Amino acid sequence: MKGQVMTNYTALVEAMGSNQVQVGFIPAFGYVQANEQYGVEVILKSIRYGSGTYKAQYLVRSDSGIESFADLEGKVWAYGDQGSTSGYLFPANQLMEEFDIESAAALESEFFSGSIQTGGHDNSAIAVYEGDADVATTFDDVRTELEEEYPDVMEKLTVLDYTDEIPNDTISVTKELDKEFVQKIKDTFLSFNDDEEMIQIMDDVYNWDAIDEATDEEYQVVKDTYAKFKDTIGME
Repeated sequence: MKGQVMTNYTALVEAMGSNQVQVGFIPAFGYVQANEQYGVEVILKSIRYGSGTYKAQYLVRSDSGIESFADLEGKVWAYGDQGSTSGYLFPANQLMEEFDIESAAALESEFFSGSIQTGGHDNSAIAVYEGDADVATTFDDVRTELEEEYPDVMEKLTVLDYTDEIPNDTISVTKELDKEFVQKIKDTFLSFNDDEEMIQIMDDVYNWDAIDEATDEEYQVVKDTYAKFKDTIGME
């Protein structure tokens, strides 16, 4: 088995669909796509800060005067990737419901004055920090990862609000894998919980504190949201 870093979540979903990748570390949105399109199965989920769920946050500059969602109209939105659950899907859905906007495309071009796809949560936050965007949608709290390089980031950037709870990232497998082999994969990853060195690596790379078993049912809330988006954001 060899590791492979994909350019974005969509590329990972497609690679699993063509069976070029058999085991994927996929966020909730990517998992739902992969499950619906290619029968990819979730086997495990990440635990962060003792929880199997998390929230996305809206970051604005503290001196921006932006104090509510309504103040975001006409502003520039920075997000990492359209395939990101916390960076795009849940915030977009929340704003579309809040302002009765019918599509993600309309949200980006009619509610916001423009958008920047940055390629990562940290890049989105930096775009707001540096004044290239007015709001960034990221996982909670991306600022802690930027403090070393940007010591004043906690003061310069303010959390405007949060989304609803989002299921954590998955470890998912292609349907072609033998069930016994899948069980071995599960057992191996779960054994990391008792291996301080391996969990430290997972924390360093993915910010995972632990790994737990997961079921498809846990991702129903994401499936329900994705159903609204699959025809509007270029992810058929």
